[in-house]
Amino acid sequence: MWLTVNEVVQLKQATWISLVAEVEADDHLQQIFDKARTPHGTLDNVMRIHSLRPATMIGHLTLYKSVLHSDEITLPIWFLEVIAAYVSILNSCEYSLTHHWNNAVRLIDNAQRVEAIQTALRSQRFKNIFNEKEIAILHYSKKLTCDVENLEKVDVIKLKQAGCDDGEILKMNQVVAYFNYSNRVLNGLGVSLDGDKIGYYSS
Repeated sequence: MWLTVNEVVQLKQATWISLVAEVEADDHLQQIFDKARTPHGTLDNVMRIHSLRPATMIGHLTLYKSVLHSDEITLPIWFLEVIAAYVSILNSCEYSLTHHWNNAVRLIDNAQRVEAIQTALRSQRFKNIFNEKEIAILHYSKKLTCDVENLEKVDVIKLKQAGCDDGEILKMNQVVAYFNYSNRVLNGLGVSLDGDKIGYYSS
């Protein structure tokens, strides 16, 4: 099936490597595309980037859903989205920041609180905006992202002292690690927001 001019232009703008358009996907890839769709029914470029190697899309999708959309999550989802946004700020990943800050804004649902959190993340001044446990998590997130060679057992002990249990530490470690992975995929392949519907949650 031939692509329209608009589809060709959009695919070229979306990334620095070629992508398989939905109209060109074989049955196997189409099934994976369908699994990767957002609640809006759209297929975002963060998943589309894997179209030349579908097995990696399955792996990425499985990891993403396990860290942000599983029944095992005990930390507030809005705060996990804030962690995602913060890591993306540290990594200068506009793509992930745009999507996940939008998610955080929807979940927080308080304009004044949103503005305060955004300012805190940008300035890295968390006092009076987050509680002790959240601040400890944000500090750990930065160290795991920007200073991992100096990460020590004491950093995990600090999380426990702030009120995190081992399951929560594992979960937020996975969230931070996932966004470091996805930020590097996105930045390393020049993935843009062209054609995406911003945010995961349906209006």
